[in-house]
Amino acid sequence: MTELYSKARIKWACRRGMLELDVLLEPFVEAAYDVLSAEDKYVFQQLLEVEDPDLFAWFMGHEQCPDPILAKMVALILDRVRV
Repeated sequence: MTELYSKARIKWACRRGMLELDVLLEPFVEAAYDVLSAEDKYVFQQLLEVEDPDLFAWFMGHEQCPDPILAKMVALILDRVRV
């Protein structure tokens, strides 16, 4: 497992350029990132390396994430951010 990045760097990486992703990722980091396990923080960081069109398709339900570990994180984010 690689070194975990600082929360400030994670917050910066959540600023994507697609409003639909920004409104999911930024609130998730504010509300839930600190309580994630080290493993889940690593998975979240891996998710941030995915290209925006793929993230958009996964979060909007247009496509299924092919990686089950990343798919679990997508579901966790959607569950935490939805009201």
